[in-house]
Amino acid sequence: MAQLWGGRFTKETDRKVYDFNASISFDKRLLDVDIKGSKAHVTMLAKCGIITEDECSSIIAGLDDILNDVKAGKLTVSSEYEDVHSFVEANLIDRIGDAGKKLHTGRSRNDQVALDMRLYTRDNITAVKENIIALLAELLQLIKDNTDTVMPGFTHLQKAQPVTLSHHLAAYFEMFRRDFGRLSDIYERMNYCPLGAGALAGTTFPLDRDMVAEELGFKAPCANSMDAVSDRDYLLEYLGALSIVMMHLSRFSEELIIWNSNEYRFVNIDDSFATGSSIMPQKKNPDIAELTRGKTGRVYGDLMALLTTMKALPLAYNKDMQEDKEAAFDAMDTAASCLELFAGMISTMTFNKDVMKDSAAKGFTNATDAADYLVGKGVPFRDAHGIIGQVVIYCDTNHKSIEECTLAELKAVSGYFDEDVYDAISLKACVDNRITKGAPSSKAMEEYIKEAEQWMRDYR
Repeated sequence: MAQLWGGRFTKETDRKVYDFNASISFDKRLLDVDIKGSKAHVTMLAKCGIITEDECSSIIAGLDDILNDVKAGKLTVSSEYEDVHSFVEANLIDRIGDAGKKLHTGRSRNDQVALDMRLYTRDNITAVKENIIALLAELLQLIKDNTDTVMPGFTHLQKAQPVTLSHHLAAYFEMFRRDFGRLSDIYERMNYCPLGAGALAGTTFPLDRDMVAEELGFKAPCANSMDAVSDRDYLLEYLGALSIVMMHLSRFSEELIIWNSNEYRFVNIDDSFATGSSIMPQKKNPDIAELTRGKTGRVYGDLMALLTTMKALPLAYNKDMQEDKEAAFDAMDTAASCLELFAGMISTMTFNKDVMKDSAAKGFTNATDAADYLVGKGVPFRDAHGIIGQVVIYCDTNHKSIEECTLAELKAVSGYFDEDVYDAISLKACVDNRITKGAPSSKAMEEYIKEAEQWMRDYR
């Protein structure tokens, strides 16, 4: 168990201490970015005259060979090594000799791991943004296909006003579009390079930090070496953003679970995204939606774990920060899998449009429009509100909808009603008369779809 840091120690590390301290079991996924960062580092060392060009070429070739052998299954990242960094360096020295010992010149594991996590997180943000775009594409298609699909809109889980399925789904399109923007913001804010910060105070070697930052696609080096190695704000922001993504998926899942129930029957989830019961043969369960809803709490937990880890750490690096990886990796993996499966689920589900329309026709979703009709006749809105309240009581008692009342029945409540009331309170009128920007009318949704399509073209 020879360690990179073992020079001042006279005894071997206790095996249990070694295992407790090791991170190889989870940081081995950083191998690609660790080697990418090391290649940029030694290229800069050669340019600055700190190592020779021949040494640089030998190191880069050795690093490429290690990566290729691992991917080909010829070399295993095993628990023999403390972490991925020691695995790379030890194997490099075995392969190319003393030149490999110069890999770590002007570098600490502190700025090395800070770089690896930034590179890995940056790549993951890009991948999750692509997942969100894929989900938005599926949503936009459903929005375009359902501009005439009338359904009840709800507040307090009670029927409120008629909308369209297109309008309802557009609300989720906006949520996920905001998620995309948040991830873009985080990417920009985190895109600074910590390499060259050393353990905490930089180095005496004349490193060109700007060259490394540019080589690795960063905007610039981190401005302060202590902050560079101890900053995990970008991970906290990212896990916070993933928590919001999961919250949006969970809200959507909750609605699909309700809509899939026998009581609603708004949606049919495809067999390929549902499961059955081991005892009840009639069951078809929305497990993907339910698991997504459940896994939301898991991502929240990852965020809280990292927040708690960071809450009282003095500057600069502390070993506590090793705890960032498992929580971060778990949140990244969970959110990515949920986004991918959710997009597949909604792309294959179908809607019972007649059931949705019939549901909107019941429950007095046109009551507000009936009140607006009276306002158009000169009745003050507050009085109109009271009149329609009396109509609803009458309808409720007599098991009728408003439009099923005869004109005589309506006039018995208010003389302001006339034959044209039926046109005003039809479901089509209730939807299409709402023409303000962001409303469910065909005109408003046509404008919305046009803008959403342009936004998708800009970001794909």
